[in-house]
Amino acid sequence: MFAPATALAQSTVSDIASITAPKADASQAVASDDEESSDDASSDDDGDSLVAAATAKLAGHVDGHAREALLAFAMKLRDIRYHRGGRKPSTGFDCSGFVRYVFLHSIGLDLPTNSASQFLAGLKVKRNEMKTGDLVFFRTRGKAISHVGIYIDNGQFIHSPSAGKTVRVDSLNEAYWAKHFVGAKRPEGIATI
Repeated sequence: MFAPATALAQSTVSDIASITAPKADASQAVASDDEESSDDASSDDDGDSLVAAATAKLAGHVDGHAREALLAFAMKLRDIRYHRGGRKPSTGFDCSGFVRYVFLHSIGLDLPTNSASQFLAGLKVKRNEMKTGDLVFFRTRGKAISHVGIYIDNGQFIHSPSAGKTVRVDSLNEAYWAKHFVGAKRPEGIATI
């Protein structure tokens, strides 16, 4: 059974509009292109600050609020650019890197590293039974699972779409996503929440 790290915080989402409102300045969470190639500790400063701030807000976190905490954290990462193989805010995210980062840093759940393995690790969920925090999967190239996002509610999901784009919210009902949708999975760590 999943038990979030005790250092994580309790977070109640009092107003979904406050979470989904556009961020004032996404550049604060993203390093410049010049810093992207650096692997020293300074390239992690923006990401570490973001994690520290979110962790501080999540202190005292309990299972009942894990989904809300996960969503709130994911929404704070909107507008961070896509970067193939990206795993942190300072370098950008690919789809699975974004999902993994959100789960690890919001509720302490370590997911597999790519969309195909994330698909295999989850418990199948019917579309009409999806909850906030469930993962939604797509076949965007060929027959293999090639894209993942985090379900929000009301047919919406947050994800890091592709090159030239940023982390954003889209609808499962949009023609492109509806055509490529494979299904939803619930990570075992949140299956009982």
